[in-house]
Order: sequence, then C-alpha cells, then structure tokens
Amino acid sequence: MSDLSTDRQRMPAQLALVLPVAVGGFWMAWAEAPARYTSTNALALSVVIPWVLWGRGPHTASSRHILAAVLIAIMLAAVWVGPEATSITQHTVRRWFPLGPISLHTGMLVTPALCILAARNRVLAAPLLLAGIGAALLQPDAATGFALTFAAVGLHHVKRDWRVGGTAIVGFFASLWMAVRGEMPPQPFVENVLTQAAEGSIAFAVLLAASMVASFCLILFAIPFDRAKRFTLAGLFFGFVVTALMAPYPMPLIGYGAAPILGFGLALGLHRIPLR
Repeated sequence: MSDLSTDRQRMPAQLALVLPVAVGGFWMAWAEAPARYTSTNALALSVVIPWVLWGRGPHTASSRHILAAVLIAIMLAAVWVGPEATSITQHTVRRWFPLGPISLHTGMLVTPALCILAARNRVLAAPLLLAGIGAALLQPDAATGFALTFAAVGLHHVKRDWRVGGTAIVGFFASLWMAVRGEMPPQPFVENVLTQAAEGSIAFAVLLAASMVASFCLILFAIPFDRAKRFTLAGLFFGFVVTALMAPYPMPLIGYGAAPILGFGLALGLHRIPLR
C-alpha cells in the first residue's frame, strides 16, 4: 500500500496532530499557562506539519538501520548527558534530551518512529521494540515502557509473531519495575492534564478527552499506512495516554511538550512512497 500520496490521504495524519495540539493550546491559553508553553507547542507543530505533508522516509535497508540506531542512541544519550532528576522514591531519573533552552522527553520523541521501523521489518520488529524498552529501563521511564508494550500488542494483533508477543510480556514486567522507581512529582500543564482541566472547566476536560479519542481513532483507522503500522503506532499512543491517566506522566499532544508533537510528526512522515 502506498502511504500518503494525495492531499485527501494526508488529511487524517494532519488532523491526528493538529486537533489535540490546537485544543490543548486553547485550553492552556484559557487556563493562563505560561505563554512559552503554547508557543513551544505551536513551533513544534509548525516544524513537523511540512514533514507530514511532504517528507519522504528512508527507502533502503541500510538507511533504516542507521535511523533505528540513531533513535536508540538518543534515548541512551539521555541517560549519560541528559538532565538529572530525583523520583518520589529517591531514584535517579534521566529521560530528557537537552535541546537549547528546553529538554525533550526522549521516549515520546523517539518511539513513534521506532515503532514504524519495527512494524515494517518482521525480523527486526521484536529486537527494535526490546531495544526501546531496554533504553527506557535505564532511564527509567514507565510511560515509554508501557507505551512500547502496547505497541507490541498492536503489532502482534496484526502479525501474530510470537517474538513480538514475548516482547509485550517482557515490556509489561519491565514497566512495572520502572513504575516503582521513576515516578516524578506532577508538573502543571504536563502531567494530570485532564484532572487539572476538569478543576477549571468540565467542558474543556471533555473537549481535551474527545480530541485524544479522535486522534487515536485517526491513527488506528484513517491514516493511510498499512495495518501493521497503524496498529503499532496507535498502540504506542494508547500506552502513553493510559499511563498518563493512571500516574503522573506526561500527557501527549494536549499538554505542554514539544517531544510528542515532534515524535509523532516524524513517524507520520516516514516510509512514504514518492510519486513517480
């Protein structure tokens, strides 16, 4: 199946990003979040939308292997050079990659594209997902761990590959280990977003939740990738959202954070067949 070859086909991928980011931006402005929160998200969106529209993913095996190595290296780099924080259980946490005045959550930045690479290659699918889980284990970051676990569940649903199924099991137990060591105090407009929104306006909380559901459905059913990529990417998104609902982890797209916008935007622009 050819990916995103017409303007009509591009629309669901754009909406999957623009809708939740726009609703989140309106809410943050209404709730008097710092102006840099909305401007950072808007800048990230303006960077990735052209890529979603016109980007071309790597088409050779060697270039895809290089991209996968770079993605994993970014997650590992956060462990060695990223800013350090202390979890509520007094464990060291390093899950951010410094980029100028901001720090990017490496899991949300890297794993969407990693999932597209995994869904494309049956042989490397499980190793790539395991590499991401292993990198998250070093940080530790339960949100990324659970997200990759759900991504593996989505891919296994399509491919019925026992190695991917085993990866989901490993990811689940590894994520439980991360959860008791890496939980951070919540930050306004980043974690506990729906709860914070509901305290100010039930209507905004409903709109935010609806935009997330719409984005999930667009990824799962509407973006013109093949079924394996759609289910894997939707599983990842679902995992991030569910973890953020259950514990103080960043909520993708509707809260403050450039990383999920850049990460999912990069993924939506990968592996496109150029028009000939």
